[in-house]
Amino acid sequence: MRKFFFNENNMMIAIGINAIVIFCLSFPELSQSLFWIILDDIFIAFFLVEAVIKIKALKFKNYWKDKWNKFDFIVAVGSLPLLFPKLLELMAAQGIDPFIIVMLRLFRLLRLVKFFWFVPNLAHLLRGLSRAFKASIFVLIILLFFNFILSILTTHLYGKIAPDLFRTPFHSFYTIFQLFTLEGWNEIPQAIAETTDNNTTIFLTRMYFAFIVLIGGIFGMSLANAIFVDEMTLDNNEVVEEKLDKLEIQIQELKALLVKNNEKNETENNSMTDE
Repeated sequence: MRKFFFNENNMMIAIGINAIVIFCLSFPELSQSLFWIILDDIFIAFFLVEAVIKIKALKFKNYWKDKWNKFDFIVAVGSLPLLFPKLLELMAAQGIDPFIIVMLRLFRLLRLVKFFWFVPNLAHLLRGLSRAFKASIFVLIILLFFNFILSILTTHLYGKIAPDLFRTPFHSFYTIFQLFTLEGWNEIPQAIAETTDNNTTIFLTRMYFAFIVLIGGIFGMSLANAIFVDEMTLDNNEVVEEKLDKLEIQIQELKALLVKNNEKNETENNSMTDE
């Protein structure tokens, strides 16, 4: 059993099958099926046995040092009440919402993250993501601030005309964020234009939202994407630059060698001429 539970391939297969069971339990018509409920209970017991076997083999102190072991233990122990439906019913009768306990079933799916460690060059990819996020965070902060200002202004301008979209700054913030992603860039100003017959108001409204789309959606988001992609591919550029630097050094060495050979040949020719 120790050999079985310490084999990562076996545990990944078990987690994958458990993910399928949890997926099926998410369907209302299957969530009350005894077959799928029993399967889920079997996996709860399975992961509890895994925790016990590893604790016995590693001792609790060493077992607890690993972050994944901590996560597995908390989820396994926290899922225990799911084995006792009567306990959940009793908690509900006492006014205690068992939602968090039920949600632990979904947390088990986070163990699938372990699959990613088998992805080639994962560390390289994560370094690129981290660097890209740091590089683009400043542009994103500017966009959020720009959205914040626009949400207040737009609420005052169109809060009464289109309350579903701009009733409060929170509504406006989300709607303007939609415009930044170029979603509804035509439908939103059109909906406002249909509420008035004033051509000047319609023109200014369309210009106002065109300005938002142009600055936030086309320039802002495009700039953030460009910086993100550029930083993601920076490692590849560095490899190319490193190869070019080595090639340049080799060319300089070759030139120096040719010059040296030419000088040597000239010296030999001069010696022969003197003789």
